[in-house]
Amino acid sequence: MRQALDVLEAALGANGRNDNRHHLAHIQIVHPDDVPRFAELGAAANIQALWAAHERQMDELTIPFLGAERSKQQYPFGDLLGAGCRLVAGSDWSVSSPDPLLGIHVAVNRARFGENPEPFYPEQALTLAEALTAYTEGSAWINHLDAVTGTLAVGKYADLAVLDRDPFAGPADEIGATRVLRTYVEGELVYEA
Repeated sequence: MRQALDVLEAALGANGRNDNRHHLAHIQIVHPDDVPRFAELGAAANIQALWAAHERQMDELTIPFLGAERSKQQYPFGDLLGAGCRLVAGSDWSVSSPDPLLGIHVAVNRARFGENPEPFYPEQALTLAEALTAYTEGSAWINHLDAVTGTLAVGKYADLAVLDRDPFAGPADEIGATRVLRTYVEGELVYEA
């Protein structure tokens, strides 16, 4: 991350700022000294939240390899947001699930739905509103589509998902059970369960 931020800083110094929307993806390990640099440089953190959880590879390979100090620097979503960084979110499909609701579940709970309930550095958890914003408004912004989608407003595309429940009304540990009933793109029904 530090090298990528250094490169971005040098490019901005040489070329100035414009409407390029730079983002760094995966955000697995970020040294605490580099967290505020994202906002300072106008770089978004492109998170794949599904990975910020205990699972076999993390517990048996990654954490022992990184050691205790560096392991705590993994997926610092809360610190990045708190430092003023814009979060954008995706799935990194096809190597992980394309279901954004499963990623949102992990971003909020720092545990995978239906798996090990022990949270993975829970101090880095996002609220449900913050996670939804990263997956909607944040993703529209990074793709230069924020004028037409990503939020609900008159004149914007009606890109909508109808869910089987209100994820804000239930317990956070059930977000991952939420299912999409219908999807609309620009107001047209494109999926129905």
